[in-house]
Amino acid sequence: MKPIIPIIVLTLISAATTASGQVLAQGITPEGLTASKDTATRTTTFTKNTQGRTAITDTATRITPLTENTQGSTASTDTASGQVLAQGITPEGLTNITDTATRTTPLTENKQGHTASTDTASADSPAQQAQAKALTLRECMEYAVSNSTQVRIQQSKNDDARLDRRDAILAAFTPSAEGNSYGYYRWGRSIDPETNTYLTTTSFNQGFSVSAGFTIFNGFSAINNLKIARTSISMGISKEQQERDKVCLATIEAYFNVIYYTKLAEILTEQVENARNAVRLAERQEELGSKGYADVVQMKADLADREYELTTATNNRDNAMITLEDVMYWPVDEKLTIDPELSSIQTGTSCPAADDIIANAVRSMPSVLIAKGSMDNALRSLNTAKWQFLPTLGLYGGWSTSYYTYPGQTGYKATPYWNQFKNNGGEYVQLSLNIPIYDRLQKHTALAKKRNAYQRASLEYDKSLRDVESEVRRAIQDRDGAESALLQAERRADVYDEAFKLNARKFEQGLISSIEYNTASSNYLKAKAERLNAELQYQLKRRVVEYYNGVSYIDQ
Repeated sequence: MKPIIPIIVLTLISAATTASGQVLAQGITPEGLTASKDTATRTTTFTKNTQGRTAITDTATRITPLTENTQGSTASTDTASGQVLAQGITPEGLTNITDTATRTTPLTENKQGHTASTDTASADSPAQQAQAKALTLRECMEYAVSNSTQVRIQQSKNDDARLDRRDAILAAFTPSAEGNSYGYYRWGRSIDPETNTYLTTTSFNQGFSVSAGFTIFNGFSAINNLKIARTSISMGISKEQQERDKVCLATIEAYFNVIYYTKLAEILTEQVENARNAVRLAERQEELGSKGYADVVQMKADLADREYELTTATNNRDNAMITLEDVMYWPVDEKLTIDPELSSIQTGTSCPAADDIIANAVRSMPSVLIAKGSMDNALRSLNTAKWQFLPTLGLYGGWSTSYYTYPGQTGYKATPYWNQFKNNGGEYVQLSLNIPIYDRLQKHTALAKKRNAYQRASLEYDKSLRDVESEVRRAIQDRDGAESALLQAERRADVYDEAFKLNARKFEQGLISSIEYNTASSNYLKAKAERLNAELQYQLKRRVVEYYNGVSYIDQ
C-alpha cells in the first residue's frame, strides 16, 4: 500500500497582480509532487476618472482548491462554477474520484448487513443518533469505516481464509472417512454365493461399507498448506486495515474540503459586509463632492464580485458536504452536521528521526506486510511443488457386508437378513505406497511456474520496502515545507490585516482612491484564505507522517 494522503490544495488566486493569476499556495503531496498553476481569467473593471482617463482594476478573486495525486497529476477545477474535481489517491495508489458534478459514489454497508440508506428508516440508526450533534473528524471516519462496503467485502474474504485454515488443520491431522450402501436387482445369469455356480434367475443384492484413510507422508505438503492458510489470514487482516485506511483518507479529504469552504464563506461574508459599507461611504462622499461617480461604480463592482464569490463558495461548500456524505454513505434524507473546528497542531515540535519512522513503517505498513506474506506463501508453494516428486504413503481400512436373495426362484428360502448381515461381514487394512514415475512432465511444469512466482513475489517485496522508504522521506520533507509555509502565511495574514484596517480608515477620510481600497481588500481576503489553506495542508501532511510512524489516521 502506498499510504499517501490525497492532499487538498486549497488555493486562493491573487486579485491584485495580473489578469491571469497563479496558484499561490503550493500543494505538495506526500509523494513530493507540486500542484500545477491555475490560470483562471480575471474579471476586470474599467472606469473613467474625472480627467477622462481609464482606470483598470482587477477585482475578481478566485478561490481554487486543487487536489494532487501521487502520480503528479493535478485535479482540475472549474473556476467559473467553483466546482472541485478532486481526485483522491489512496495509500495504495488506487484512485477514488470525487467529482461534485459527476461523483463516484462508493457503496457502503454497516456491519449488520444493511446499507446506510436502509438504516435511516429506523429511529435507532447511527445516522439519526449522530444527527443530533456535530460530528468530529474522528467520528466521521468511524462512521465511514463501519459503513464501508469494501471493508465488509474484505471481512468476508477473511472469513473464507479462516475456513481454509480449518480445512488445512483437518487435512493434516485427521483421517477421511465415508460410508456406502447399495442395492440392486439383477436379471439373467449370476453366481450363487452359496454354491458358487451360475443361476439364471432374478436376484436382489444389498451391501454396506465403511472406510477410512489417512495420508502418512506426502512430502509435508499438508503441514505446508496449513502454514499458507495461516499466512493468508494475516494478509487478509492487513488488507482489511488497508481498506480502512483508504476510507479514512477519503473521509479526511472530503471533510477538509467542507471546512475550507465553510470558513471561506465566513471570510467572504465579512468582506461582503465591508464592501456594502464602502459603497454607502462612497455614495455619501459623492454627495459631498469628495468622490466622483466612477468611484461609486468601482465600489459597486467590487461588491458584486464579493457577492459572486460568496455565492460560489457557498455552493462549493454544499457540494463538498454532498461529497462527504457520499464517502460516508450518509443517508440522503438526513442532514449531516460536522464540527468545523480542528484541534490545532503545534508547529516547531520535535519529531522522530526519519530512520525511526522508516523502521516503524516497515513493521506496520499493510502494503509491506501483504508483500511479505505473498513472498512467504510463494516460497511454501514452491517447496510443495518440489515435494510432489517424492513418494506418498497412505494407510486405509474398512468394513463391509452384504445381503442377497432370489425372489424369482420358486421354492427358494433366503437366509434371514440379520444372519447374512453378520455372516457376510469382513474387515480390511491397506498400506499404500505411490511412487511417481512419469506424468507427462506436469510436475516439472508446475515446479517451474512456482519458482517464477516466488521470484516475482520477492521482487514485489523488495519494491515495497524501497517505496516505503522513499514515501516516508518525501512525507517528512512535505511536512517540514508545509510548516514553513504556514508560519509565513500567518505572518503575511497579520500584515495584510493591519494594512486593510489602515486603508479602510484612509478611505473613510477620503485619503485614498477606491482602486487602492479594493486592492487592499483583495490582498486581505487572499491572505486570510492562504492562511487557512496553509493550515489545512499542514494538518494533512502532519497526519501522513504520523501514519507512517505507526499511528492510524483514525487514532490521530
